[in-house]
Amino acid sequence: MDSSMNRLAMRAAYGASQLSRVAWYVGHALTMSRLAQNARQEGESTRPRARTTAPIPNLDRLYADMAALFRQDLANVEAGLYPLPADHDGPLLTRLNRSGLFFEDLPVVHRRRESGGHSEVLSEATRGKRPRYYLQNFHFQSGGWMTDDSAQRYDTQVEVLFYGTANAIRRQALPPLSEVFAGRDQRGLRLLDVGCGTGRFLDLAKQSWPRLPCLGLDMSEAYIREAKRHLKRWGWTQLIVANGEAAPVPDASQDAVTSIFMFHELPPQVRRTVFGEFARILKPGGRLVVVDSLQRGDVPDYDGLLELFPQNFHEPYYASYIEEDFSTVARNCGLALTRSVNAFVSKIIVFDKQV
Repeated sequence: MDSSMNRLAMRAAYGASQLSRVAWYVGHALTMSRLAQNARQEGESTRPRARTTAPIPNLDRLYADMAALFRQDLANVEAGLYPLPADHDGPLLTRLNRSGLFFEDLPVVHRRRESGGHSEVLSEATRGKRPRYYLQNFHFQSGGWMTDDSAQRYDTQVEVLFYGTANAIRRQALPPLSEVFAGRDQRGLRLLDVGCGTGRFLDLAKQSWPRLPCLGLDMSEAYIREAKRHLKRWGWTQLIVANGEAAPVPDASQDAVTSIFMFHELPPQVRRTVFGEFARILKPGGRLVVVDSLQRGDVPDYDGLLELFPQNFHEPYYASYIEEDFSTVARNCGLALTRSVNAFVSKIIVFDKQV
């Protein structure tokens, strides 16, 4: 009886937290869509509308696949793969402030999208301090990856884009890690997260392994500052500004490496360089987990969405990403594809370093 009651209580707690998040961010998405529609009707948009002849899922399909993701997320919790998640979105005032930043930027994003502007981040102050591919207004957002405002808007932007499922998608990287961490003293393991951004994935990892030594790398000082604020509740965590193409990490020093929502924003050759770094850094038998967008053909009914995405957002390397053969890229540097699992509009790709 106690076991059944505990399970019901867990399900109720999970449902309440996740349904409220979905409602919050779907509301943002619907408002954003209405604002864009009003701009088109009022003649403020002269840009041709994004088009595709490939299939596009309707809302019923999207919501059904979102529900499947949450069922899997809950099943992982019930199986003990990770604890009942805490999304750490902050108090209501913080969320309202982040929403204000998000909506405040929408008119500027609209004007930037209309004009095709995407290089405001490249200036005399930034030129040469980061790779050229990095100094762009990805998603047409203000500040690119280089400002504190951008870092504070980012989590809201991603959750709105994914209808409140981004953290649930990130959590699907935890089961592959639990396979290689199981039965081992977490204090003696090492996890590296490349492109750690605001630290959302590392927060989820620390909920499962609070004493796991973690290192997060990102090329943005602003995002590292935001990650430090987000992760201040945890110890055993180091965050540094560094480039994944030349990570300041010793050879064969990491039991696992993760990269979340990063690879679709890298040029093809840079993807190969970063994979080579991952292979260098991992211990023999170590594991790499990549979470990113679906690719063409993963779910044929979604192929139209994949074609529309870079038309609506500044994503210059996305078209090559959805065609990338990661199995071959990995094999060429000594990593073996273990499996690939779809999670709503994303996928979790697991690689192991050959012993």
